[in-house]
Amino acid sequence: DATKAMAEANPDQKFSIVDYAYDPVLPNVLGQVFNTQEAGFLAGYLAAGMTQTGVVGTYGGLQIPPVTVFMDGFVLGVNYYNEVKGTSVTALGWDPATQTGLFTGNFESLDDGRTQGENLMDEGADIIMPVAGPVGQGTAAAAKERGNVYIIGVDSDWYLTAPTYADVILTSVLKNMDATTLQAIQAAMGDAFAGGVIVGTLENGGVGLAPFHDLESLVPAELIAELEEVKAKIISG
Repeated sequence: DATKAMAEANPDQKFSIVDYAYDPVLPNVLGQVFNTQEAGFLAGYLAAGMTQTGVVGTYGGLQIPPVTVFMDGFVLGVNYYNEVKGTSVTALGWDPATQTGLFTGNFESLDDGRTQGENLMDEGADIIMPVAGPVGQGTAAAAKERGNVYIIGVDSDWYLTAPTYADVILTSVLKNMDATTLQAIQAAMGDAFAGGVIVGTLENGGVGLAPFHDLESLVPAELIAELEEVKAKIISG
């Protein structure tokens, strides 16, 4: 709301806003949104292919679209793996059909992240994707203590941003804000700037999966190849 007010008061000034798109469009504001469900789908497929217990899990901070879009993709990716492989991996914490699931109600409490993670582990989950900002580090701490549990980070590459837990970070679902921000800057420099929205996708590099880093040897080459196939299918529609 504050950006909208400033944009309307300063029509000659260019603005860009991350994780939001105005409807109706403001002519001097470029929204940056991300199809994180595309990369989340890859993460779900990966988790289903890597789980040893047949159970994976996710939870969110608040039930808002920038959070649940990750969870949608993750669970649908698990479901797709089951469909292709004839397996029955269970995804706890979110139901895309009913839009119901687990939330901490905040993006701050590491204790809530630990509790939520331990609950999922107690139900058998050995790969967990927390979509709750710093809260997820509480889950990572619990995973490190419990052992044989891996975390999928979100937004940034947690191997780099939460190095304390590098040994339990399988991958991260990346929201590459640098890619879309660069495009916004280039549009402004080239006089091509217009209000509306720019969408980060697998195709334009706006979303993606982080490298497996130290855990790469655990991921079968066949599964890595399948992930590339799934990515290509998503890009092609």
